[in-house]
Amino acid sequence: MNSAAEILVPGKAGEGEALVLTAPISFWGGVDPKTGRIADVRHPQHGEVIAGRVLFLPGTIGSSSASAVLMELVHNGRAPVALVLQEPDAILLLGLIVAREMGWQTPIAVRLDRGAFDAYRGGAVAVGADGAITAAV
Repeated sequence: MNSAAEILVPGKAGEGEALVLTAPISFWGGVDPKTGRIADVRHPQHGEVIAGRVLFLPGTIGSSSASAVLMELVHNGRAPVALVLQEPDAILLLGLIVAREMGWQTPIAVRLDRGAFDAYRGGAVAVGADGAITAAV
């Protein structure tokens, strides 16, 4: 499976196991910035670790602190290797932009239709700097 995704925030290309979330998540209180673990006990993927994985986000639950949590994840080396969003989230993506301005290496963020998410579930995925998403065979 290959897809061409829209680049939302340029960053380092990444490759890792896909983590396809089945529900939107709040980064503020929903993700532990020290471990990269999904801390929200109500979230279907509670306990999963987003660090080092290609994170497919069907949506986010608003919080103006989401950008700060994503920045902490980048700073702590616990960020996903790439973010694939159904819809752009300006607050969340601001965290990547500010982290990049601070000289930190940031993962790429791209937009892809949610209907394509399931094709990548459970496998290894690479997101290129050009926005190409490729499932490993």
